[in-house]
Amino acid sequence: MKTLLLARHAKSDWGLHGLDDHDRPLNRRGRRDAPAMAARLLEEGVGVQRVVSSTAVRARSTAAEYAAAFGIPVVEEEALYAASARTILAVAAAVPDDVDVAMLVGHNPGMTDAVAELTGTHVAFPTCAVAECAVDVGSWAELIEGSGRMLRLRSPGG
Repeated sequence: MKTLLLARHAKSDWGLHGLDDHDRPLNRRGRRDAPAMAARLLEEGVGVQRVVSSTAVRARSTAAEYAAAFGIPVVEEEALYAASARTILAVAAAVPDDVDVAMLVGHNPGMTDAVAELTGTHVAFPTCAVAECAVDVGSWAELIEGSGRMLRLRSPGG
């Protein structure tokens, strides 16, 4: 059994004109929510062992808060930027098998779609939300559509 946390980046700043989408930073709310959600996961005993992030600035900044809380590095994965559900699940399938609890930090609509494909559960996925999914596999490489079930969706507001 593995646990996959699918996380949407925290709220980003749209006010910087001329900035490429990939380079948008977190806004004030995002800079508040990301460390708060990381602390919440830590307090609730979610033992994240690996954090894999999109290379977008807003995702990397969010992932850095999770990684700092759990004392692990962030692994950047270019494929997670604007990724489809299938790409997100393929990135999860490549996680090393010595990792039991992995987190992927990315973007919508891919994260919403990945939760639906993995678990059959359709959820609203606000910024900085984290979907905790149990995956009934012995190896991450066995992860396929429908192999997981939703345990919990955490969001900054609830």
